[in-house]
Amino acid sequence: MLVDGKWTADWDPVQAKDEKGRFVRQVSSFRHWVTPNGEASPTGSEGFKAAPGRYHLYVALICPWASRTLMARKLKKLDDVISVTVVEPALTDQGWRFGDFPGSGPDTLNGATYLHELYTRADPGYTGRATVPVLWDKKRKTIVNNESSDILRMLNSAFDTFGDATVDLYPQACRAEIDALNKEIYEKLSNGVYKAGFASSQAAYEEAVTDVFAMLDTLEGRLSDGRAFLFGDDLTESDIRLFVTLVRFDAAYHGLFKCNIRQLADYPAMSAYVERIYTLPGISETVNLDHIKTGYYSIRALNPSGIVPVGPKLRFAP
Repeated sequence: MLVDGKWTADWDPVQAKDEKGRFVRQVSSFRHWVTPNGEASPTGSEGFKAAPGRYHLYVALICPWASRTLMARKLKKLDDVISVTVVEPALTDQGWRFGDFPGSGPDTLNGATYLHELYTRADPGYTGRATVPVLWDKKRKTIVNNESSDILRMLNSAFDTFGDATVDLYPQACRAEIDALNKEIYEKLSNGVYKAGFASSQAAYEEAVTDVFAMLDTLEGRLSDGRAFLFGDDLTESDIRLFVTLVRFDAAYHGLFKCNIRQLADYPAMSAYVERIYTLPGISETVNLDHIKTGYYSIRALNPSGIVPVGPKLRFAP
């Protein structure tokens, strides 16, 4: 991580833990918002006006948080509006690296070798982890935001003049319900798998893995009534948040994170749901199982040998 703008070698996948050994996630530091007219947002300064070609996403295909933004970019048809660079999947001693792993690329925009260089360009005294996604402003040469939930909502509404305004991932009529379900999915499942994987006590692990499967059981019940998506016929941001976790579940979380009570394949309604979303136009391009497995199994604290499993065979992907 970075301390006062300097990279430190003692990188640890466990960002923090509480007194009972529970994994605690770092809070994102850059919270400006792109808005249609450049007005200030509640958590940032003014001047970040939506415009085609001005903004750039830095992502990792291993990362579920970054994949949220890639899915929104596809669904809102913003491919020609917001450019993208993909880092290599394996974490190095200096964090995320740009390179030539298939599906990755160099940083042709800023010429960085490591993602953390962009953080110190935006804030020379930055202390914290250099995480993806990063929404970069080419005009002001700085990080706009590194919180995926914020970026997801920006892509949904700020760029409607340039993308598909008919797609609304956060419809006004059910925002309260979306917010409530998002919170539950995040706490028990999306972050829950990390709390299980990075738990440093048996009690913390068992608490987390119990929540993971309780949430999966609840969601299986919700989707078993024949609905296409979590809120009916229309896909919302809640579906994006859930999909990026489910699509990684059997390939990474079941084995590496010890979330092994059941597999996604044991949930017929959710398995069909994942296939349904995966086959939407452009979504399969945001899912790369080689990156997912290579990236997760490069975490030496959990997999010292670095061996990447051949399987599993997943029904939604060839």
